[in-house]
Amino acid sequence: MEAKQCLSSERKNKMKIALASDHAGFAYKEKVKEFLTSNNISFEDFGTSSLESCDYPDFSHTASVAIQKGICERGIFICGTGIGMSIVANKHKGIRAAVCESVLSVQYTRQHNDANVLCFGARITEWNIAEQMLKTFIETEFEGGRHAKRVEKIHLLTKM
Repeated sequence: MEAKQCLSSERKNKMKIALASDHAGFAYKEKVKEFLTSNNISFEDFGTSSLESCDYPDFSHTASVAIQKGICERGIFICGTGIGMSIVANKHKGIRAAVCESVLSVQYTRQHNDANVLCFGARITEWNIAEQMLKTFIETEFEGGRHAKRVEKIHLLTKM
């Protein structure tokens, strides 16, 4: 199934992406920066800045807060598997982080869950697939409709 291509060039140019990684995701984060730059999409890099061992919660938290505050619209978080980054991100109100390993899962999480953070693992996702996932994450819009009610239910859970 092909991703819905809905974002105009103007919309993409206004989007700002929060980037975060730990040491395992650092090399991929640098490739993501190249991808975003070549597609005229702005971003803010919340770290890490090297291959030196570090704690993923620090970077996922800071980038998630930037999305909460409206500094960035969406996020791309990378660690070894994507799981740790997503666990931390989903602790933040308003964040809908999804760990994805395929283009189709990215498409559906944008269309049906309005995921605003894509998490993936540098140790388990080949770069050519990751690059396709990035394109899909950026270009696929939320469908709304019956899915909007479900996303609202997710946000109501944070009040419990």
